[in-house]
Amino acid sequence: MDSSDEPNGNGEHNDLPPPPPPPAIIPPDIVPERVEPENPPENPPQPVKKKVSRVPIARRGLGSKGQKIPLLTNHFKVNVTNLDGQFFHYSVSLSYEDGRPVDGKGIGRKVIDKVQGTYSGELAGKDFAYDGEKSLFTVGPLPRNKLEFTVVLEDVTSSRNNGNASSDGHGSPNESDRKRLRRPYQSKTFKVEISFAAKIPMQAIAHALRGQESENSQEALRVLDIVLRQHASKQGCLLVRQSFFHNDPRNFTDVGGGVLGCRGFHSSFRTSQGGLSLNIDVSTTMIIQPGPVVEFLLANQNVNDPYSVDWAKAKRTLKNLRIKASPTNMEYKITGLSEKICRDQLFSLKQKSRKDADGEAETIEVTVYDYFVNHRHIELRFSGDFPCINVGKPKRPTYIPLELCTLVSLQRYTKALTNLQRASLVEKSRQKPQERMRVLSDALKLNKYDAEPMLRSCGVSISTQFTQVEGRVLPAPRLKVGNGEDFFPRNGRWNFNNKKLVEPSKIERWAVVNFSARCDVRGLVSNLIKCGDMKGIHIDQPFEVIEESHQFRRAPPVVRVEKMFEEIQSKLPGAPQFLLCLLPERKNSDLYGPWKKKNLAEFGIVTQCIAPVRINDQYLTNVLLKINAKLGGLNSVLAVEHSPSIPLVSKLPTIILGMDVSHGSPGQSDIPSIAAVVSSRQWPLISRYRASVRTQSRKVEMIDNLFKKVSDIADEGIIRELLLDFYVSSGKRKPDQIIIFRDGVSESQFNQVLNIELDQIIEACKFLDEKWSPKFVVIVAQKNHHTKFFQSGSPDNVPPGTIIDNKVCHPRNHDFYLCAHAGMIGTTRPTHYHVLMDEVGFSADDLQELVHSLSYVYQRSTTAISVVAPICYAHLAASQMGQFMKFEDASETSSSQGGLTSAGPVAVPQLPRLQEKVCNSMFFC
Repeated sequence: MDSSDEPNGNGEHNDLPPPPPPPAIIPPDIVPERVEPENPPENPPQPVKKKVSRVPIARRGLGSKGQKIPLLTNHFKVNVTNLDGQFFHYSVSLSYEDGRPVDGKGIGRKVIDKVQGTYSGELAGKDFAYDGEKSLFTVGPLPRNKLEFTVVLEDVTSSRNNGNASSDGHGSPNESDRKRLRRPYQSKTFKVEISFAAKIPMQAIAHALRGQESENSQEALRVLDIVLRQHASKQGCLLVRQSFFHNDPRNFTDVGGGVLGCRGFHSSFRTSQGGLSLNIDVSTTMIIQPGPVVEFLLANQNVNDPYSVDWAKAKRTLKNLRIKASPTNMEYKITGLSEKICRDQLFSLKQKSRKDADGEAETIEVTVYDYFVNHRHIELRFSGDFPCINVGKPKRPTYIPLELCTLVSLQRYTKALTNLQRASLVEKSRQKPQERMRVLSDALKLNKYDAEPMLRSCGVSISTQFTQVEGRVLPAPRLKVGNGEDFFPRNGRWNFNNKKLVEPSKIERWAVVNFSARCDVRGLVSNLIKCGDMKGIHIDQPFEVIEESHQFRRAPPVVRVEKMFEEIQSKLPGAPQFLLCLLPERKNSDLYGPWKKKNLAEFGIVTQCIAPVRINDQYLTNVLLKINAKLGGLNSVLAVEHSPSIPLVSKLPTIILGMDVSHGSPGQSDIPSIAAVVSSRQWPLISRYRASVRTQSRKVEMIDNLFKKVSDIADEGIIRELLLDFYVSSGKRKPDQIIIFRDGVSESQFNQVLNIELDQIIEACKFLDEKWSPKFVVIVAQKNHHTKFFQSGSPDNVPPGTIIDNKVCHPRNHDFYLCAHAGMIGTTRPTHYHVLMDEVGFSADDLQELVHSLSYVYQRSTTAISVVAPICYAHLAASQMGQFMKFEDASETSSSQGGLTSAGPVAVPQLPRLQEKVCNSMFFC
C-alpha cells in the first residue's frame, strides 16, 4: 500500500510527486505515424497475448455420503471485537553508531525492547508486534511517520535465556587480558529508524472469513501470528517459523548422537468456514545436547573418551554453535579449534608491568594452558591434551580450554537424522489422541494469551474449547481378488489368507544373489515357492544361488556389485527375468543403490532386495505382493474399476498422475532435487502405474522438466513419455481427462502449480497434437499441516474413511480432510486435499469417493494408505532412483548453500534412463 498520500500523525500530508504534464492534444484528422527505430530489430516483437492467470476454484458444494460422526479438532475459536481498527506497518532499520547495518540475529528484539522501555512517551505508549527483523506493527498510528532513536545496550549476547553474562571482566587477572579477549560484548550504541510503510485494516480479516482473501487479509493474519511469536520470544523460547520451544528439560528427549528432540507447540491463526480460529498442535524440533562441549562430542561421535574424538570432524560439527565459558559465564560463538593442543598452543600476552624501550607494554609468548593454570589460577583437569575452542576472528583467535566450555541450550540441529535417530524420535514423540488433547489444553492455559497486550488492543479473545465438527465415515470400497472373489476391507485392512491374487505373474527365469547375508537360502526359496503357489503365483526353481566371494566382502559397494554381475554372467545361460537379492543389513545397505542402478539402468532386470531376519508366511506374502506388482501382475483391484463403473473416470479415457519433488536433507548441499511423476496406464484401470524420474536444481519445488522442447519436433519432457505410454497401453486412446495429484506444495505455491506446471503439461499435450484439449483436474495433497481430529470421549483415533469438508475448511476454496487409513499408533494425521481445478465437473461426493478409493489401490500393502497411491508411488520412485546417486555421507557435510560455486551455477547431474524392459514396470513397488 502506498503511503505517500496518507496524512501523517500530525495531520500533514507528505510531499506528493508533481502531477504529470497534461497530454498534448492531437487534432482529430491526424493519423499518428509509427516512429521506426534507427536500427530496426531483426525480428520485430510480436504483440504479447496477456495470459489470464488461473486461481484455485471455489467450493461447489459439500459431500453428503457416509455415516455422520461428531468430532473435535485442535482449532480454537477466535473472536475479534475491534474490526474497525487498523494495523500500522512500520519498517525498522537498525545500525551501529558508525552506520554499519546490524545483521546479527537475536539483537533486534533486544534493541526494540530497549526503545520501547526508554522512549515510551515519544511512542505514545503503544505496544509493538515486532518480527525480530525489519517489520513492526502497532494498533493505530505512532505519533509520527518517521522516528529515529539511539539506544545503548550494556551486554549484547544472544536472546535466549542467557541474561546472566557478566561484562566487567570478573576473573580476569589484569587489564591487558581483558583487552586481549576484547569482548565484543561491552556496551554498544544502536541507531533505530522506524518509518511508516502501510496501513492494514482489520476489516480485511472479516473479508477473508467471507472468502474474499487479499494481500491485506494475509498481512493482518501475519500480524496476529507475529504477536504470538513475540509472546513466545519474551518467554525465552526458541522460535522456528510458527512453532516455539521452551527451555525446559522435561520437553527434551535424547535420540542419540548428541541430539535431543525438543517438544514445543505450533500455533497459527487460520480463516475457516466457522470463522477465525487458532490452530495449536504439538511440534518437535531437533536441538544440540546442551552442557559440556566434551560430553556432546563423545555422544555425537559415539566414543568413550576425548582421546578417541576425530577432531577434524568435531571442528565441522562445532562451528557456529554458541557456548558459555566459565568462570566468567560469557557467551561466545565457536569459530573453530586451535591448530595445536592446549599445552602447545602459543599466543602473545602483553605484560603491563614491564615496558620496553619505547614505553610500550612488553609481550611474551605463553601457552594457553600455562596462561589459564598459572596466570589465572584455573585448574584444568584434562584440556591440556586436546585442541582449544576458538571463539575469535580469523586474524585474532581467542582460545578457551575445552573443559571450560558448555553448549547453550535450545540450539537447533539442522543436519539429517540417521535412521536410528529418526526411529527413536518417532517412538518417543508419538502421543495417543487423548494425551495429545490434554497437552494442547494445558498449552493453551499455560500460554495466557488473554494477558498479551497486543491481542487485547485488537480485541482478540481465544476460546479454550476444542472446536466441534461433523465428519462422515465413507464405506470402504469393494475389492476384487483372484477367482472372481469380492470382499470388503474391515477397518481399513484386509489379507490374502486363502485368497489368490487377481492377476498373478509367473516367475520363470530367475536366480538368487546373496551378498553375504547369513540365512538358510534353500529353505527360503522353498518357502517362497510354496507361498507363491497359495497366492496363484507360479514360481520355477531358481537357476542358481550365487554367493558372494569372501574376498570381496570388504570391498566398496560398487565393486561388490560389479563382481557379483561378473559371476551372474558366467553362471547363467542368459539374462534372467528376475533376481532375488539378499542383503546383509536390514536398513540403508550401501549396496542397495548400486545394485538397483545396475539392474534397472544397465540390464533391465526386475529385482527384489530382502534382508532376511525373521521369515514367516506374512513376510513372504508381503515380499510376493511387491514382486508380483514389479513383474506386471496385480494383487487386488477395485470392483468399480473391474466392472468399470467409476463416475466420470470410466466413461472417458482418463490418466491419473501423481507428482512429487524430493529434496536432499538440509545438510546436503550438493544433492539435486528429484522430481518424480507417476501415471496410470491401461485405462480403465487406475491400479497400474509407471514412473518418470528426473533431477533438477536443488530445493526447486516446481517441476521443470514436464515439457522440454529440444527442437521443433522433439520434446524430451516427462509428460510426453507418460502420455505416449498411456496411448499405447490403453488401446491407442488419448486421455480426454487428466487428473493430477500434486504433493508437497504449500498454499503460497498453489498459483505456481496452476500457472507454471499446468502450463507445461498443456504445452506437452499441444506439442503431441495441436487440436487435442483434454480436461484437467488438479488436486494438491498436504500432510505437513497441523490440523488433527479426535473422537470426543473415545481413546481411539478416528475410523478409516473419515472425511471433513466443513467448519475448519477454507471459507471459499474447495478443500477437505481425509483420514483414509487406520491410525494404529499415535494420533492420525489427516491428509488435506485442495481441489485447485476441476474442468471435468465432479460432484463433491464423486470426487471424495475417487480420492478415498485411490487410497485402496496401493499394491505393496493390504491396508488403506493415508494418501492416494499415485503420490506414494511418486515418493517411492524418487527415493529409489535417488539412491542411484550416492553422494558423500549427508550428515557429515557442512550445510554450505549449494547450487552456485565461485565458477558459476553447478550443472545438475542427470539420472540414468531405465532400460526399456523395466521402464514401464512398477519397479518402485
